[in-house]
Amino acid sequence: MEIIKLREDFIKLGQALKAAGLVDSGVEAKVVIQDGLVKVNGSKEIQRGKKLYDGDFVEYNGESIKVEK
Repeated sequence: MEIIKLREDFIKLGQALKAAGLVDSGVEAKVVIQDGLVKVNGSKEIQRGKKLYDGDFVEYNGESIKVEK
């Protein structure tokens, strides 16, 4: 599991996928999110700009990310 440390109050979903190295670009993040391949806290998420806060979990392609302060 990849852990992302917040520098601000939140990080956007597309940025989190890039920061964790699960996608190579913002365009790739946009595509996989819009295709419904990403889950946030167990639910399918299709908003690239979805704000993630401390304690949120992201799942994509068998990998997971935890967002922490």
